[in-house]
Amino acid sequence: MTETPSTELTNAAWRKATKSGPNGGNCVEVAPLSGGRVAIRDTEALHLTPFIVSASVWDAFIDGAKNGEFDF
Repeated sequence: MTETPSTELTNAAWRKATKSGPNGGNCVEVAPLSGGRVAIRDTEALHLTPFIVSASVWDAFIDGAKNGEFDF
């Protein structure tokens, strides 16, 4: 996988689900990156490097989530 410059992560447009509420906390955030990649991070562990996936991996995850494949 291609390395992501830290400036791209620093300037990324991070977003979280509206169900997370306005006060932060236990949230997962995502941000679009160049080349269709997506960065994923835990707001409780911002000191860690975000996990970055390709566009095809992100699309497969979203499709699975929408279809209930990850429901417990």
